[in-house]
Amino acid sequence: QVRLVESGGGLVQAGGSLRLSCARSGSIYSIRAMGWYRQAPGKQRELVAALPSTGNTNYADSVKGRFTISRDNAKNTVYLQMNSLKPEDTAVYYCTVNAVLTPTQAPRDYWGQGTQVTVSS
Repeated sequence: QVRLVESGGGLVQAGGSLRLSCARSGSIYSIRAMGWYRQAPGKQRELVAALPSTGNTNYADSVKGRFTISRDNAKNTVYLQMNSLKPEDTAVYYCTVNAVLTPTQAPRDYWGQGTQVTVSS
């Protein structure tokens, strides 16, 4: 069973910074990608940043130059450093992993429970 637990959310003033963490537990055969999504009230969930096992990182246009996704394999943790935060960044942020648990299993997405980020103006 794969479990993702996000932390680091909170209330911050515009222009401030937060670092989100997503700790993974459970055995995984291989990871294809890790990423962060967010969902604001009344809006659809949207991709914020993706970190594939191969290839380049991807960022939503709205966060490019302000957010950075990274991972620490030794700690089974993925991070999202968020700088120059804006009120429109307010949302619940979700960590996700696309992974395969066994060599014969098809890849699937796993999600954390989300962490609230609120940016005040």
